[in-house]
Amino acid sequence: MALPSLATTQTEPGSPPPARTLRSVPDGFVPAPLRLLQTAERLGKHPAYFVREAQGWQATSWQDYAQEVRQAARALLSLGVQPGQAVAILGFNRPEWAVMAFAAMAIGALPAGIYWTSSTKDIEHVLSHSGAPVLLVDNEERLTKALACRERVPSLQHVALMKLQGPAPAGTLGWEAFMARGQGSSLDAELDLRLAAIRAEDTGSLIYTSGTTGPSKAVVLTHGNLSWTAATLRHTVAATEHDRVLSYLPFAHIAEQLGCLHNQACSGFTVYFARTMEELGDHLKEVHPTIFFGVPRVWEKMQAAIEDKLKQATGFKAVMARWALGVGREWHAQVLEGHTPGFSLRLQKRLASRLVHDKVKTALGFDQARLLISGAAPIAPDKLRFFTGLDLVVRELYGQSEACGPSTLSLEGQTRLGSVGKALPGTQIRIADDGEVLIRGPHIFQGYGGQPEATREALEGEWLRSGDLGHIDAQGYLFITGRKKDLIITSGGKNVSPGNIEAALMDTPLVEHAVACGDGRHFLTALITLDNAALSAFAQAQGLPGNVDLHEHPAVLKALQQAVDHVNEQQARVAHIRKFAVLRQAFTIEGGELTATMKVKRKVVIDRHASVIDGLYASAAADRPA
Repeated sequence: MALPSLATTQTEPGSPPPARTLRSVPDGFVPAPLRLLQTAERLGKHPAYFVREAQGWQATSWQDYAQEVRQAARALLSLGVQPGQAVAILGFNRPEWAVMAFAAMAIGALPAGIYWTSSTKDIEHVLSHSGAPVLLVDNEERLTKALACRERVPSLQHVALMKLQGPAPAGTLGWEAFMARGQGSSLDAELDLRLAAIRAEDTGSLIYTSGTTGPSKAVVLTHGNLSWTAATLRHTVAATEHDRVLSYLPFAHIAEQLGCLHNQACSGFTVYFARTMEELGDHLKEVHPTIFFGVPRVWEKMQAAIEDKLKQATGFKAVMARWALGVGREWHAQVLEGHTPGFSLRLQKRLASRLVHDKVKTALGFDQARLLISGAAPIAPDKLRFFTGLDLVVRELYGQSEACGPSTLSLEGQTRLGSVGKALPGTQIRIADDGEVLIRGPHIFQGYGGQPEATREALEGEWLRSGDLGHIDAQGYLFITGRKKDLIITSGGKNVSPGNIEAALMDTPLVEHAVACGDGRHFLTALITLDNAALSAFAQAQGLPGNVDLHEHPAVLKALQQAVDHVNEQQARVAHIRKFAVLRQAFTIEGGELTATMKVKRKVVIDRHASVIDGLYASAAADRPA
């Protein structure tokens, strides 16, 4: 099943992306589908996953999960799917997504996830590039997009649907009809042969990058990459079948795919599939996860909601809340530095936990959480410090699709706010002369499908050029300071990393997103979008009438200028924001300004608002005396 080398071969349209020879085969290699079957045999009737129905959370056992995977694998065999071919999956997280992914891997094929927010153009790109003969779709809206490009993708032969209400449209297979093709045992022998033939160097998954700078590239991950990373995470976080995890981030993203597919198969924990992103808060209170992974925007929204509640508190409750927050911050500031809190602080902490902390955790659904993680994008240390006030330590993880997900993780006893933690066992990290973070280990990808030049640019021998800038302190903690490609080089030749500036701006109450600009200019400017909830609260507090334009109201602009001035005080003079513009339209995934994990696509934003940016510099020139 080994395919031609990525470094030398271009794929033809409609052909599967090739694999690259694995640099090191992990010890004790077990491919993910076999690991799942082994876990199912061990856990039997223990719940593998839950789905939120009208009557509550409905469980499916591990033994039934394994049977679904085997039946779906036989169905794919009946459709003629060959080893090395891709099976595309488009939709929100559901059991059918996971079943299809494992079924594809079990027969030597590979899942190619498509973000549920993708446009018709993006869907066509993944289908064409992967050459997938089978596509699984979750709802009518996304099916319409997929069918719109079907004629332009000749490799696509079958379109199957996840569980839907009503009959399947003509030319598609409903889930029941698809699974019916795998009934019986006539294809079991072929399935077992395919499963036994999987090697560590075979491609196990295609992760299409979210495309912050252009069309998505196919990150080729082998079964060896995936198996090693899942096993390493399992041991690092000590995950077991007693853990509960909520699945809500896109399965097309490596973080969710590794966490709720590969790591689950390895560890045996129970996955709860969120019904919608909007119901995440309710689901947390119902599930009480023991492990929770959130992107920074999730934590930021949570913080904003909590702060809003705190502002509404009055009298004794308000005094108690402020006191408990202070105790929590002081306690964890000492613990995170390795100190043992004194008797007085221990006493205050017990009281604060009983009166405030425990109640807040229960209200959030984190009362049983033993590991809270933030990853996929930078998060401001002040936000992490806020949660320590609630006796919640959110630990950072650092990684990328090209490293099969994580390369570092902050753990209990090894957490420093502002750092993304230490390297995972078996992973090596060093800093290049220009400040770029380089990573080496069994989890490093094999290349970009059909893009040998991009592959050569990303790899320096066995080292992955992460594209991130950072430094490692004397204790081995990694700090990320920005993206190499995002560096702003001013007209005076000064290099400025915008990441920390933007994070600091977004940490101020009114700002939702900020993009620093100034490449080739003599000073920095910023584009800002406002947080609607914070804006409404500000208007109410200021007594502003409801019929005014808040985006340009003098009181709002004054508050923003004060926030910018405060951020400037923390930066070198060359990194000061001299001018800013408030954009009326929020950045959204659907609008193309955010990735599926809610990172800002800086190039998209800057290109779209070039005239606004030019106006900022033109006005500055006009302000200068003749």
